[in-house]
Amino acid sequence: MTTPPDETGKGLRGGSVGLLASVALGLSSTAPAYSITVTLGYVALVVGDLAPAALLLGFVPILLTAFAFRELNREMPDCGTTFVWNTRAFGPRVGWFAGGWVPQIATLIAMAALAKVSAGYLLGLLGLEGVPDNAVAAVAVLIVAVLTVVARRGLRVAAGVQYVLLGLQLLALVGFGVAAFARPGVSGPSLSWLNPLAIDSFGSFAQAVLLCLFIYWGWDALITTNEESRDSGRVPGQAVVISTLVLLGTYLFTAFAALSFAGVGTDGIGLGNPDNATDVLASLAPPVLGDAFAKVIELAVCVSAASALLTCLLSSPRSSLSMGAHGALPAAFARVHPRHRTPAFGAVVYGSVTAAVLLALSLLSDDFLGDAILCVGLLIACYYGTTALACVWYFRKRLRESRRALFLRGILPLTGGLLMLGAFVRSSYDMIDPAYGSTSFRGIGGVFLLGAGSLAAGSLAVLAARAAYPTFFRTGRTTVVARRVTPED
Repeated sequence: MTTPPDETGKGLRGGSVGLLASVALGLSSTAPAYSITVTLGYVALVVGDLAPAALLLGFVPILLTAFAFRELNREMPDCGTTFVWNTRAFGPRVGWFAGGWVPQIATLIAMAALAKVSAGYLLGLLGLEGVPDNAVAAVAVLIVAVLTVVARRGLRVAAGVQYVLLGLQLLALVGFGVAAFARPGVSGPSLSWLNPLAIDSFGSFAQAVLLCLFIYWGWDALITTNEESRDSGRVPGQAVVISTLVLLGTYLFTAFAALSFAGVGTDGIGLGNPDNATDVLASLAPPVLGDAFAKVIELAVCVSAASALLTCLLSSPRSSLSMGAHGALPAAFARVHPRHRTPAFGAVVYGSVTAAVLLALSLLSDDFLGDAILCVGLLIACYYGTTALACVWYFRKRLRESRRALFLRGILPLTGGLLMLGAFVRSSYDMIDPAYGSTSFRGIGGVFLLGAGSLAAGSLAVLAARAAYPTFFRTGRTTVVARRVTPED
């Protein structure tokens, strides 16, 4: 079969997305409206009115890691991203584990949560808040199915949907912030809220930063579309930096507005009230916007979760496509749809597994699902930190070529990687406490058990994969650049 000129070496459709579409995918994957509403309250409970400082601190390792992703993508623009980069730097075992297993498990947990959040808000908008949990789960599975169909159709269709969903989110957040600042009697924002030195303990500092890792997490999903970008070596890297900076501005504006309007009191609408922590915007939107316009915020959170879920259904199959093409997963994952030029098999698999994870966690309890979401921060710190260090190690012999190489490929990624792994170690220690999260087992926190359990399962999975794919684990470090594609019938 003759390969059309706009296809990549893996059979994907090259030139499908430009810079704007890449930025939209990066922003959508973080679910800005959803992330800020479920995280800001918890950050305020930990550090009070220093929440903006925590958002700024949490952004530092993210930005430093983003430089590592950009430099690695320039060198190796492969839709396998962290899998390929860690394999080239540290070998097949680290690549399969830290670049493949860890981000994929984190994404699956997040996808299950996003589907349920989107379903819950959708039912709330329809006036069906009191429906049984199994009905919410059924609607969530339906949402997963619909978005899987969209993802299977390709990036051009998905990007068009994302423009609309992202636009609604940003409009709602900006509108909320402007309205909050305009309310009579609202105190003006203070620059002291940005002072990280005022955080009174390292434990509070580490916990707040880990929470903020979750709020920024997801921008790297856009890099999995690098082989379908118009300039695979340049556009994804630019989009990474732009999307993270836009996120920082949006989150700081919303946090300043919420703090100025509500303060950090422990009752009423205060951000220090634990009853508001799980959904800050739902608590503040009615007094800020009125009941009618508050529905717009609910709609924004609903589409925010759906938008992020769609991006996950785009990125994860592309990561698996690369793993399959390089002989690290079954060859079926390397299949691309003959017309849509998408990893259709992988999209269906991830949609199906997401639905199964969602149903399993929902049957266990909502508390269990909540703790599963909290453990994602541990997984994020693990694979972000490892990938940042992979950048330094891969380019170690070329760091003296120029000052740019030294800073962007050496100093900045090294600092970001160490910060990420420091947050990982400190947070692991904190999560052992049974009071961390909602569940525990024999005096050990359920969040820690879920996070550590996911990593331990990954170690076992590596052993199984090594037995199943010996060629990759023997030669993958040097042959991972080779590409094999299996068109679907």
